[in-house]
Amino acid sequence: MKKLFTLIAVAAFFTFGVSNYSFAQEEADSAEAQTEMADTTATEADTTQEAAAATTETASTEEAAEEETEVVEENKSFHQILKEKFIEGGAEFMGIVLLCLILGLAIVIERIIYLNMATTNTKKLLANVEDALNSGGVDAAKEVCRNTSGPVASIFYQGLDRSHEGIEMVEKSVISYGSVQMGLLEKGVSWISLFIALAPMLGFMGTVIGMIGAFDAIEAAGDISPSLVAGGIKVALLTTVFGLIVAIILQIFYNYIIAKVDSIVNDMENASIGLVDLLMKHELNNKKA
Repeated sequence: MKKLFTLIAVAAFFTFGVSNYSFAQEEADSAEAQTEMADTTATEADTTQEAAAATTETASTEEAAEEETEVVEENKSFHQILKEKFIEGGAEFMGIVLLCLILGLAIVIERIIYLNMATTNTKKLLANVEDALNSGGVDAAKEVCRNTSGPVASIFYQGLDRSHEGIEMVEKSVISYGSVQMGLLEKGVSWISLFIALAPMLGFMGTVIGMIGAFDAIEAAGDISPSLVAGGIKVALLTTVFGLIVAIILQIFYNYIIAKVDSIVNDMENASIGLVDLLMKHELNNKKA
């Protein structure tokens, strides 16, 4: 009986000890788990703070980069911007438009120089011719015209050269040679008008071809991307802009040249009438003498 109680007591003791050990082990494991969770939470918090700091730094860097880009763009000169846009437009049509501008300006410069040299003070020329007629006759007047440059002096010379054939022949000679001089004044002006019409046409053609290329890119991509469409249209429209700029520049000079030619022609006509009057007066004076 004592042995039975002893066995029961030993069994109870071991059972109670094992239970306490298991409970203690569970508490230890729970404490370790809580510690690990706390460490993990702290690590995640640190990581979040670092990510937030990195995001803030990235945003600040992007803002600084944008500000620097804006400053650089503001500091660009008009010549640099024009060159960049010209390159973006493509060399195919932009080069042809630029060629139209160069050729047109070359003709414009040549015409302006010629017309300025052709401008003559007709009142002074008429006075010199009248003095020469009164003092030395027709030959002296022809010498004055020979030493004077310009279409008006050339017309006077032709009229004086036919003065011995009568006033009617003088008028015909002045009208005929006046038409020749008018043709010389208007020489090359038609080329300027051609370049004025050609430059925007080439720009429009470049725009159409650029739009076709943009739609081809959309078809190849299989999606309508705003950046893709906007980029293609931008490049296409640049040719039109440059074509219109060239046409506007040449049109201004063309109108100036036409106005200059009209002014010289009016002076030629008025001076020719004055020459005929001088010759009639000179002929009447010779008859009276």
